[in-house]
Amino acid sequence: MEKTTQKTGFLRKFIGDKAFYKMVLAVAVPIMIQNGITNFVSLLDNIMIGQVGTEQMSGVAIVNQILFVYSLCLFGGVSGAGIFTAQYYGQKNHKGVQDTMRFKLYLVVVITILTVLLLLGKGDALILAYLKGEGTAASAAATLASGREYMWVMLLGLPAFALCQVYSSTLRECGETILPMKAGMAAVFVNLVFNYLLIYGKFGFPELGVAGAGIATALSRYVELGIVMVKVHRSHQQYPFFRGLYRSFRIPAPLVKNILVKGTPLLLNETLWAAGIAMLAQCYSIRSLNVVAALNISNTIGNLFNIVFIALGDSVAIVVGQLLGAGKMKEARETDTKMIAFSVACCTGIALIMFACAPLFPMLYNTDADTRRLATTLIMATAVFLPQNAFLHAAYFTLRSGGKTIITFLFDSAFIWVVSIPVAALLSYFTMLPVLTIYIAVQLADSIKCIVGFVLVKKGVWLNNIVS
Repeated sequence: MEKTTQKTGFLRKFIGDKAFYKMVLAVAVPIMIQNGITNFVSLLDNIMIGQVGTEQMSGVAIVNQILFVYSLCLFGGVSGAGIFTAQYYGQKNHKGVQDTMRFKLYLVVVITILTVLLLLGKGDALILAYLKGEGTAASAAATLASGREYMWVMLLGLPAFALCQVYSSTLRECGETILPMKAGMAAVFVNLVFNYLLIYGKFGFPELGVAGAGIATALSRYVELGIVMVKVHRSHQQYPFFRGLYRSFRIPAPLVKNILVKGTPLLLNETLWAAGIAMLAQCYSIRSLNVVAALNISNTIGNLFNIVFIALGDSVAIVVGQLLGAGKMKEARETDTKMIAFSVACCTGIALIMFACAPLFPMLYNTDADTRRLATTLIMATAVFLPQNAFLHAAYFTLRSGGKTIITFLFDSAFIWVVSIPVAALLSYFTMLPVLTIYIAVQLADSIKCIVGFVLVKKGVWLNNIVS
């Protein structure tokens, strides 16, 4: 009888009741839907470009890898202020929410200007860094030309993307996930339609190839921003923290200082982490040019399956952050434990599906058999490590929700530069191991992070109210 009671108590620690899962899914499902549709359209976008040719697909993939650093830099910047946004909203402090949003606006403008200047001046050099593997000079030149063409068009959409991050992140941190989801759905529909029209030149539209894909993406971002801005600025009763947002751009100095102290490590973390991912891809590309194409296929499929743990990680930041802001420390700890367990359990099931379907996805691409085989094995390897990544993602957002941004910096980007990249570089440059083996070795190194993350979460170092 005593053993049964202990077992039941143990399960209750990790498994919530019906109300708990209803609450979590109410936050997570709209994010999953938005990210799922976005990544599904990204998959279709990828396949459409892949039908044009391998070089075109690789050129677009390289530019998207570079722009991934920019998007994660934006994410890190708005997330630093977003820690305060979630806790202010938990206190019902609408002015605090508004002040954090103004901070985000200043930040994304600076980041976007610097990114545009960098890509205009050094864009070709960045693309060429991925074209050093085995392959013909003609193939490398075609890939560079496609990447350059796509990059120039994509720059036009960066202002809309940046501003949309400010609005959507603020809405999510305040528990509103439906509006960003609807705007995202409209955007991906526009993207998909104009991809078809402009890549292939259908219904009288010009056949623009990779440039058409860039135009469709840029256009979709302005549509998404327009929908969100019109809705929130017309619905002051529903979204009171947007009322009078642009009447003043003044932010209280103590808040700016606090956001910079807590947020700068987060900004640096996301930027360095994204740059680290780009560097890992560059290390893998040393093997051959077809590795770039195979990684692009694998990453695109992986992103589609990753939406579950990404949405549940975002939910941890929102739900736990609001509980911390309200001073409910015991409830925050219990909720966090259940949410982490739920994320890992869900992703274990998703991983089994992903592994079984791995051979099917590369068949959708117009590429050679070697690239298809490599992509298949990379997808399988990604599936195996999906539960591990789910735990790491949830642990990261747990630590971040309590303002432990120095720890998250060490936990995330410092690790990738100190451990992951040296492992990949050493194995890529100084051994003849296949790229799959190198990829698995890098993923196995993340088990160190799992141990560290488990200890930090269990100790409760993140249980802090930073806006009291």
